[in-house]
Amino acid sequence: MSVSSPLHPRTTLVAAALGFVVVLLDVSVVNVALDALRTSFSTDVAGLQWVVNAYTFIFAALLLMAGALGDRFGARAIFISGFILFTLASLGCGLAPTLPALVVARLVQGVGAALLVPNSLSLLNQAFPDKGERSRAVGWWGAAGGIALAAGPVIGGFLVTHFGWRSVFLINIPVGLIGLVLTIRYSAPSPRNERRSLDLPGQAAAIIALASLAIALTDATHLGWAHPRILVALGVAVLSAIGLILIEVRSRAPMLPLSFFSSSAFSIASIIGVIVNFAYYGLIFVFSLFFQLEQHFSPQQTGLAFLPMTIVLMVMNIIAGRLITRLGARRLMVSGLVLAAGGYLLLIPVSVGGSYWQLVVPMLMAASGIALMVPTMTNMTLSSVDPSRAGIASGVLNTARQVGGMLGVATCGYFVRDTAPAAFMQGMHLSLIVAVVLLFFGAALSFFFLQRSRENK
Repeated sequence: MSVSSPLHPRTTLVAAALGFVVVLLDVSVVNVALDALRTSFSTDVAGLQWVVNAYTFIFAALLLMAGALGDRFGARAIFISGFILFTLASLGCGLAPTLPALVVARLVQGVGAALLVPNSLSLLNQAFPDKGERSRAVGWWGAAGGIALAAGPVIGGFLVTHFGWRSVFLINIPVGLIGLVLTIRYSAPSPRNERRSLDLPGQAAAIIALASLAIALTDATHLGWAHPRILVALGVAVLSAIGLILIEVRSRAPMLPLSFFSSSAFSIASIIGVIVNFAYYGLIFVFSLFFQLEQHFSPQQTGLAFLPMTIVLMVMNIIAGRLITRLGARRLMVSGLVLAAGGYLLLIPVSVGGSYWQLVVPMLMAASGIALMVPTMTNMTLSSVDPSRAGIASGVLNTARQVGGMLGVATCGYFVRDTAPAAFMQGMHLSLIVAVVLLFFGAALSFFFLQRSRENK
């Protein structure tokens, strides 16, 4: 079949969606393998945090630059490179003989993920020049990713139970190969802009800042906050963040355009993105440990325990997209944040000996709230900037969300570092309280500061 085939745009959509699917699947699928990893490598909660956060931090650090690479060298070439890197890294994860080897492979996976996500959208933009068709294509792309993220725990539970923890990584290989073949065979070459700046100083500062923060947050679990290594890492993170801001202020083509934050809608969407992912990823990490370590669920039972959340996330994502134009961003943001906070608030009394069915309604409430917010904050972000800069704006939001997820896993992991039942439950309750406070803070922020924003009417 030739590249000019009428199926070319749709096949490009399938390839782009597969790239997004493997990235988001690997964000959530690992959680149900935590106990298997702990047993296999005789590690503690800090070691498990590194398996999750090694992927997240490098993904967040490189997202913005990956889009610039696609502009400079062609989105198709960078997308293919990302698929190759991600697939090979998945093989490395599946064959990892030690925990450090697994963490390194997860880092490489994160690099591949960063190359895939922004350039998959660029391929869709190229394949669907008509605005209406492009909107529908992006909708299908987003739906595929949402389903992958929500279904990750269920799929992971099945794989770990029947094929072992290595299968949650090895399953990426056939998906990656299919995506590669479709992209190489059917997607058209992408234009290149050799004048596109890569802002290497800004990128270096971002990587150092996030890496130092990840080291401090994760290693504090077993070293304590007063340890010299933690204090040095925090100091480097702060200095690098300040350096990043100074670099971006002076740059003619900044990786992180600080002018975006003059828009209240953009700033609030970015803050809410951090809060939402902090709560969602942090508590998914905690509840995965709770089900497996404290309630002794099998990986498959753990995956099924998240099934109600999986279903409601998929359904509410679809509904939210239709509600934005009717109710407006402010109402949906406040409603979603309050609903999620209420769900997590009802989970605070949970105990080791409690029934699983007592958790279902609060989990459904929390998932519904999260699902209402994700498309809403994306819409707020894109509508608050010039359409020509929508790609960069989306990259900033996704970076903020990934940073939030990393902070959530690190902070909540610190709270539940002692897996003895009494200590773990105390840490779990504290994790829930922090998430509830942050979500209510986000609701107040949205209520008071989005009220007069023209960008969201």
